[in-house]
Amino acid sequence: MATVLSRALKLPGKESQPRDHPAPPVLGRERRGSGGEVGRGRAPTRAMLQASGGEEGATPAPGVPAPPGGGRAFGEAGVAGAGRVWETRRGGTAGGARFWCPGAGESCCGRDCHSACRRGPKGRAGKKSPDLGEYDPLTQADSDESEDDLVLNLQQKNGGVKNGKSPLGEAPEPDSDAEVAGAAKPHLSEVTTEGYPSEPLGGLEQKATSSLVSYVRTSVFLLTLVISMILVLLCAFLIPCPPRDLHSTWSRHLGSQAGRDLSPLELADVNGDGLRDVLLSFVTSRNGSAAGSSRSTANLVCLSGMNGSTLWSSPLPEEAQDITCLDLIPGNVAEIICLVTGTHKMLSAFNATSGKAIWTLNANYLSNGTLAAPVVVLPDLDEDGVRDLVVLAIGEMQPDLCFLLVSGWTGSPVGRPVKYNIMGVGNLIGPQVYITANGAVYILFGFGNIQAVALRDIFVQAQNRDSSPPSLQIEEPEWEKRRSINLSELIDVYSDGVELLQMVKAPDSNCSNLLVTTRQGLVLLRGQNLTPYWTLSLQGIRSQPTPGYFTDDQTLDFLLQIQDGLGMKKMMVVDGDSGSIAWSYSAPCHMKEAPTTSAVTSDQKSVFLFWAEGLSPAYPNSDAGVGAEPPSLHHLYLLHPAFPSIFLDLANTSGTVTASEVGINDLWKDAFYVTRTTGPSSEGHPAPLVVSKLSLRWALMEGQMVQLKETTPKIGRGELRRFLSRIKFVDSPYQVNSF
Repeated sequence: MATVLSRALKLPGKESQPRDHPAPPVLGRERRGSGGEVGRGRAPTRAMLQASGGEEGATPAPGVPAPPGGGRAFGEAGVAGAGRVWETRRGGTAGGARFWCPGAGESCCGRDCHSACRRGPKGRAGKKSPDLGEYDPLTQADSDESEDDLVLNLQQKNGGVKNGKSPLGEAPEPDSDAEVAGAAKPHLSEVTTEGYPSEPLGGLEQKATSSLVSYVRTSVFLLTLVISMILVLLCAFLIPCPPRDLHSTWSRHLGSQAGRDLSPLELADVNGDGLRDVLLSFVTSRNGSAAGSSRSTANLVCLSGMNGSTLWSSPLPEEAQDITCLDLIPGNVAEIICLVTGTHKMLSAFNATSGKAIWTLNANYLSNGTLAAPVVVLPDLDEDGVRDLVVLAIGEMQPDLCFLLVSGWTGSPVGRPVKYNIMGVGNLIGPQVYITANGAVYILFGFGNIQAVALRDIFVQAQNRDSSPPSLQIEEPEWEKRRSINLSELIDVYSDGVELLQMVKAPDSNCSNLLVTTRQGLVLLRGQNLTPYWTLSLQGIRSQPTPGYFTDDQTLDFLLQIQDGLGMKKMMVVDGDSGSIAWSYSAPCHMKEAPTTSAVTSDQKSVFLFWAEGLSPAYPNSDAGVGAEPPSLHHLYLLHPAFPSIFLDLANTSGTVTASEVGINDLWKDAFYVTRTTGPSSEGHPAPLVVSKLSLRWALMEGQMVQLKETTPKIGRGELRRFLSRIKFVDSPYQVNSF
């Protein structure tokens, strides 16, 4: 609280002090008027005048109203050293107090004359009067804390105010200063014994209120902090955290495998934890009751993508050749159905969550044939809201091919079987569903060639009627031109030693192109009009080309494996836009038909994964022989387009890799690589089956760098690790067909 020294007072019964020694100061308050003027000091009240022994008729101090009791003099000598005296004059205002201001030379009322009183005769405030030579205490500013201590010590010595009361316990008398009109201001309590003003009650109440507010604020802060800590502990210990796929590397031994190794492998999230699980089928051999007899049992097994534990297992009536998991109800991703195609007559739908069979196709509908290829998903034909299916059955004689439409809801046939007599030499192609840019649906199939039949024609024959759903009445003019001269239902697509057929995304349309692998090379057909986009003459392609983004033109390129001498294979990347060779390298490999795959990164690049025997930096070229490792040990290598002269050695195995799949962990932007491997088998004993899972981001950090050739500038290990640490994987955009 800011204080000022208002005036020096002479104590009762004492002589006036000399000019060089002013009277003790009196505690006062600084007041500010509406016009910004500052009035200093407070006029003495009647009690103070009586205590000081003043007389009636004394002249009051300038600028201060006279006391109402007749104008007793304040002390014997007035204000010491001020050079002015009190004076009471009843002026022109009705009952109002008049002020005598020597500085102004006249009497006045109110606060308008205060400034003149402070200025003195020469009009300069705060200067010594030339007449008396004394300092004017009315304008003295007190900003020093030492002066406040002086006033408080003086009050205590003279029995001043303590805790807002006088020593005698008398109530303070309100001040009688003239305030600004209309403004009600608190008054200071006065001391009747010694004449010193007391501390205002408002200040103490304000201190008490401030202490209470601080206490409340502290309590609220501490209470909020405790509640926050309790909530954090509850979230940490009671609410389960989402599973984190740390390293995501495990290996599971499933025992000995009997029968053919058809290697069905599928990835799907069956338990809703955000991680794709592994589904596979295999045949185990069990000893029978008779001596020396054995019985084979087929099983459908689902392994957890987190740790490889068994989620569920279901027996199968026969060995499976394919597993496909999808949502048959459009938009209902919560219920995933797994379609299992057997090697003879089995077609079943399983609930992916529980592993229970939903329906199974009656084998009597395939009495004249067996299932030649995996089931194919079609649009909804019977308008029950569920996608329907088609299977291709083959009889004892090759020309007998039969299409059977199956309801995806019940597993019952949608009409009767539809037969086609075709001739061909080579592998069975398809069936595969192709949707043109206009929405026409065709089924592709063949033996060593590619033929197409409209789904509309199959549906009409199966239902034995002339009409078809509106979605099947769409035709593609360029495809219809290729029908035979006799207006046959079959459309010739390609007929020159076809080995493999796959559909790849077209960069400039919403349909797909056809990549045809032949004995003579590779051909890319435009899906719109079936004309060749480019042709690559290349013999000895050992497996299906793997699509991925290697160049910067956002067009799918293809990784090929080509036989290159005994125990050697050449890895080759074909530019998808021009059909030219973009990259190649020869590596030793004795594994037959080793699978290759790819994964897409967030910057629209692909990493390519393939198997080969151990490579050493000491043998950087294709002429280098096999290293010191045995030929049975194969390594998993990764190729990134940004570093075409470097391989990353991620893992190795001594078995034979028969199937592999790449899945994406959307939560952590990671990719994982799942392999199905059969170990070396001894004579008379089946080979062990092993399923492994490897996190690619973790493997990239732990993999060994293999430098294929020297580059300028030289690529360091630190630079490569920093680049690989920023890689994030996303879902593959290769699939384009949807219903």
